[in-house]
Amino acid sequence: MTVVEKNPVTAALVGLGWWGRKMASLVNAGGAQMHFVRAVDPSPDAAAFAAEMGLQYSPDMDEALADPTIEAVVLATPHSLHREQIARVVAAGKQVFCEKPLDLTRAGAEVSVALCKKAGLVLGMGHERRFEPPVAEILEAAKSGKLGRLLQIEANFSHDKFLGLDPSNWRLKADQAPAGGMTATGIHLTDLAVKLMGRATDVRVVCENLASSIPQGDTMSAHIRFAGGGTAYVSATLATPFVSRFAVFGTDGWIEVRDKAHVEAPDGWVVTEGWKNQPIAVREVPPTEPVRDNLRAFACAIRGEADYPITGEDMINNIALLEAIVRSAKSGALEKV
Repeated sequence: MTVVEKNPVTAALVGLGWWGRKMASLVNAGGAQMHFVRAVDPSPDAAAFAAEMGLQYSPDMDEALADPTIEAVVLATPHSLHREQIARVVAAGKQVFCEKPLDLTRAGAEVSVALCKKAGLVLGMGHERRFEPPVAEILEAAKSGKLGRLLQIEANFSHDKFLGLDPSNWRLKADQAPAGGMTATGIHLTDLAVKLMGRATDVRVVCENLASSIPQGDTMSAHIRFAGGGTAYVSATLATPFVSRFAVFGTDGWIEVRDKAHVEAPDGWVVTEGWKNQPIAVREVPPTEPVRDNLRAFACAIRGEADYPITGEDMINNIALLEAIVRSAKSGALEKV
């Protein structure tokens, strides 16, 4: 059922793959302060889905970019296309939301961030992990000083969903999705890490192919050091059943968040906390829809109601780290960020 909201952002969705279809269904069900009216995808079978959703369909972006009623464009497309597509959207004067990762190089990320800033347009990013309530609590506890001096992060976001993909799928191309599960899942963890710890200085990665023929490797772990001190361990594996864990350790306390299910169908979180001079506590947090909530934050920023919480500096720092992780996955050496 479609819910009509007051003054929603009118948007076009580019990319009707697995994730794009989730976004379309979620947003047009209401609660995002946004409404998709157009869909773009070169695949012929995308037209049927667009028709089911009541969306105007086109195989390329030209019609959507020329449509004066379209305020924003959401890109749920392969990483290698993002830079060019963002440039086209900005040239058309539309706000832009881009699925992760923004780019595969720091230089590319800087170009996209600068384009949007110069044009006065909001650039949103598909880092919905920030909008999970217990993760938002971690960010606030760090910002307020409740955790004390941050020391270390331990994080793992892994699954085996790609093992059944056709080998021609872009998600299984080492040049488009390098370093194991980094661009699929690990990029969310590094986003949180640089938000909490600041700019990374170097990283050492082990990336192996232990249980599949996935060209980019199926088992990846990265050890990251930060300019302000502290470390992060990030794992992103493509050959194990779903697991998602994010833990932050400070001098005054620590918090660990475990997802009960993949974000495509959220089922809530288990939060374990340890605070100085207090017993360890475990609690459960009910499910929400962080993907929708991220898009709502983007829509609110477009309407001038609040700043979008993921800054351009955050985006660039994250992609700079990703670029170094990809280099280290190939070299096995310590790589500077």
